[in-house]
Amino acid sequence: MVNVNRTPIIGGNWKMHHTRALARELLSSLRAALEEFNQIDVVICPPAPWLGDAIDTLESSSILVGVQNVHSASEGAFTGEQSAAMLVGSVDYVIVGHSERRLMFGETDRQVNEKLRSVIDAGLEPILAIGESQDERESGETENVLRRQLFTGFDSIKMLPTGMVIAYEPVWAIGTGMSASPEMVQMAAVTVRNLVAERFDEITANSIRIQYGGSVNSTNASEFAEQPDIDGALVGGASLNADDFSAICEIFAHGR
Repeated sequence: MVNVNRTPIIGGNWKMHHTRALARELLSSLRAALEEFNQIDVVICPPAPWLGDAIDTLESSSILVGVQNVHSASEGAFTGEQSAAMLVGSVDYVIVGHSERRLMFGETDRQVNEKLRSVIDAGLEPILAIGESQDERESGETENVLRRQLFTGFDSIKMLPTGMVIAYEPVWAIGTGMSASPEMVQMAAVTVRNLVAERFDEITANSIRIQYGGSVNSTNASEFAEQPDIDGALVGGASLNADDFSAICEIFAHGR
């Protein structure tokens, strides 16, 4: 495929971490380090209780705010949930289909599709997470798994947002300290781009931004930033430390 200039995007997925005091401190530190950082897109996805603090602290900075999950319905009697429609005007990005949602909460490919459609319909930017398990990789099923997750996830979607983000996160590398090799991730990214071209077209495939997620840190980030089809990272544990996360952002800003 044609190599195009895609703006790298780094996401910080805080998951269920930090007290409010620590969250506020981290947000302030990130703003001080990255508020004028315009070479890449930076998205912070805090736990829902600290969402208001993130929006207030990062207002008027270059740092964007995202959420970690969303319900597929626009409204209803769903205690504890939030809809994409409710988030319009507050956040920019929504993580959809993270493996921890799939594995721990039984989220199916069909439910991911419903959530993805609701996010796109609301005009928000999705970060669609996909990835295979250790058993699936060892049995040579990686491409089949990615095909199933993407094609079911894209069902009834006629067009993807320009520059949409897909996070390739091999399940076995998330939070384990085990990181896939840069070459392995590059091959998976090419597979994802080819599948998107098959489902939509080559222009769409060239415009999507593919993040790698799976124990990314300031030590190994440069190896991934050098790969032509890896356009950023979805960072877990290292996003809880302002210095580490800022270093990853710096690497991707200058690694191409």
